[in-house]
Amino acid sequence: MNMTTTKVSRLVAAISMTMLFGCGGSAETKSDFTKVDPQKPVSDWQMVWSDEFDGASIDSNKWNFELNCAGGGNNEKQCYTDSEQNAFIKDGVLNIVALPADEGAEKPYTSARLNTRYNADFTYGRFEMRAKLPSGQGSWPAFWMMPTNEVYGTWPRSGEIDILEAVNLKTVAEDGTVEANIHGTLHYGREWPNNSNSGKAYTFAEGMNPADDFHTYAIEWQEGEIRWYVDDYLYATQRRSEVRYNSKDEAVGLKHKGWFAEYFEQGNGELTTHWDNAPFDKDFYLILNNAVGGDWPENVNNLGVDAAAFAEGQSFEIDYVRVYQCAANTDTGKGCETVRPGYDNLEDALVEGKAPVPTPPSDGVAKNLDIFNGSLDANWIAWDCCGGTTPETITDADKGDVVKFNINDNNGTVLGFSTRGGHFPDGFAGSSSPFDASLLLDLNGRVSFDMKVVTPPTSSTTWLLKAEAGDGGPNTGDVPLSESNEGVTPVTGQWQTYTFPLSLLQERGLDISAIDVLMVFPTWQTGGGAEYLITNVTIEGDLPKVDLFSDEQNLDWPMWDCCGGSKPVEVMDDEEHGLTAEFTIGATATVMGFNSRTAAGGSGEAFDATSILENGVIAFELKVISKPNNLDSVWNFKVESDNGSSAVEIPLTDSVEGVEPTIGEWQTYTFTLADLAGAGLDVSALDVVMIYPTWDTGEGAVYRVDNAFIGIP
Repeated sequence: MNMTTTKVSRLVAAISMTMLFGCGGSAETKSDFTKVDPQKPVSDWQMVWSDEFDGASIDSNKWNFELNCAGGGNNEKQCYTDSEQNAFIKDGVLNIVALPADEGAEKPYTSARLNTRYNADFTYGRFEMRAKLPSGQGSWPAFWMMPTNEVYGTWPRSGEIDILEAVNLKTVAEDGTVEANIHGTLHYGREWPNNSNSGKAYTFAEGMNPADDFHTYAIEWQEGEIRWYVDDYLYATQRRSEVRYNSKDEAVGLKHKGWFAEYFEQGNGELTTHWDNAPFDKDFYLILNNAVGGDWPENVNNLGVDAAAFAEGQSFEIDYVRVYQCAANTDTGKGCETVRPGYDNLEDALVEGKAPVPTPPSDGVAKNLDIFNGSLDANWIAWDCCGGTTPETITDADKGDVVKFNINDNNGTVLGFSTRGGHFPDGFAGSSSPFDASLLLDLNGRVSFDMKVVTPPTSSTTWLLKAEAGDGGPNTGDVPLSESNEGVTPVTGQWQTYTFPLSLLQERGLDISAIDVLMVFPTWQTGGGAEYLITNVTIEGDLPKVDLFSDEQNLDWPMWDCCGGSKPVEVMDDEEHGLTAEFTIGATATVMGFNSRTAAGGSGEAFDATSILENGVIAFELKVISKPNNLDSVWNFKVESDNGSSAVEIPLTDSVEGVEPTIGEWQTYTFTLADLAGAGLDVSALDVVMIYPTWDTGEGAVYRVDNAFIGIP
């Protein structure tokens, strides 16, 4: 622990500061956990700073008064003053009193907020207060910490530690429930309003209330971990996030989702996410305040502020504030932990934070995968781990070709689909191809399949999904099929669909950047006698795409002749292309293509390609049946956006392929969205795509278009 004791001389006289949105708390005022006997702090805690409030007045060498009416930026109803009516010492107790303000005052109440900034600043330690809390609808006392220097940026990027908060104590709900909760919270993460907080409530035993008597409230803060206590009972633990890495030492997930930091790197100025000790690894100072009203207390319990509760003042009474240093290791604060069984268990005291999951590496191209859709992907097999069977493809009356799985006995096996080389049979022509689904995560990415149980297992069982990555590395563990989006369990003789979001599978531990096994099976050693069918096995997301013409006209984007008076038609071409779009140019100058605008008979809905700008294309196949009569005519491509507010027109030879049309041959043309945007096109509202010979040079041209789309190939 680092401690600074610089005196008030380093500051301007009384500090007047506005806290940035701090002490936000939570509207949740319920908790449910088993209470156990408290433990006392271990002996290696050594007190390094305290205020016992045994003097006649508040010690200005320890505490600064904050003077403002902004409160914490939470629409509170008080102004903070340095008046002795709002903060004073009596009988060895600091009283911070919220009072009605004089008529005509800026805010309806006055109170006090004290801090130790530059007088006593700390990194790691035990921070303890014995206090009796105020009550009434609208009351909001707090004992908390803020960073001395905003090293990581403005609130909440540099963090906030709420040791104790409570709102509306002793208010009675309609059902007779009495508010008796206190809260411990961390604030961190991205810039407001995209900030994060996580914490836990402690519920006092029935008949007890923190506004009735003095209790001890504390945290123990060490490197990478903060623990919250009431009367020395540990009720909440929060930790830094723990990153999970794949075999290439690439971050692919979180073993524990805790706090995180996001700040601009000094070296390159890039905004970067960190899953380490930051922001809770720098000096923080202590704050005591008694707020009235605000966004949190006024929106829970009985709502608003009860003026009657504050008519005679509401006092936050503090017997002492003490700070301890861990003598075992002053640099990390470790070695003095006051813990109990369950303090590190998510089912008990451990709190899950709001850290984002690291984005795994990718090739930059979002793709979907059909593992089995009438036939197996060339690099995947249907697989029986340990049961000695060979899954086979059969024909089902409802679904066509499907995969049949059998389990002969209860010796134990799992079955499903694999692209792992070690699972391939001799002579298999495919290759190990782990699937990178990371870019599908933000595209409603999901694993889905259809399954029918023909014969159930002879034993009672639970049907499970398990996905693995990296040759047996990070995996989901066993996930019941009932946890699918559909929430159903198999019914014998019925086809049922099961859908699992990639986000859920990632949270369960799967490295979604290298999925190589998908299994569906009854619980180990309970599957004997089972026969079941599976088809439509996919890993997919909602990739933004519009088919301009593929097998038939898209009525939202109909074929279109701008000005020539012709009507493009659908005609059959060769076996490969089938139905195609055919355009004919007569004597009148025109341009042709596909148009979504209502004036052209389209849907009027432009296509937003912003999310696929990096990897998306506009592509089509073109076959010229007859060239224009004008031999100097140039074939062009043009795309417009937002009713013509932006457009790009270029020759077909500027395509990725860079080729001229050849009579009687199908040729592919691809234009990247990135290049089109670089040329000035707004890709957020694409509404016209045109393919044509140069204006007034196209007479006599007949040409066909097929497989035209905007999307990711």
